[in-house]
Amino acid sequence: MTIDTLARWQDSGAIWRVLSRADHAVTVGLFECTGGQEVDRFTSTDPELIAFLAGRASSED
Repeated sequence: MTIDTLARWQDSGAIWRVLSRADHAVTVGLFECTGGQEVDRFTSTDPELIAFLAGRASSED
């Protein structure tokens, strides 16, 4: 998953949330536009994505 993919998800009106963080990994949940049901989740070790998500809990921040 890339920053561009998260941006497209958000631009379509859907929501993403950081579910967990570790030193070198982050797990993100992808949710419906209402924020209710989780559609998918992924874990990434991409340093650029981790930096992009630093200090953010969700696309609603």
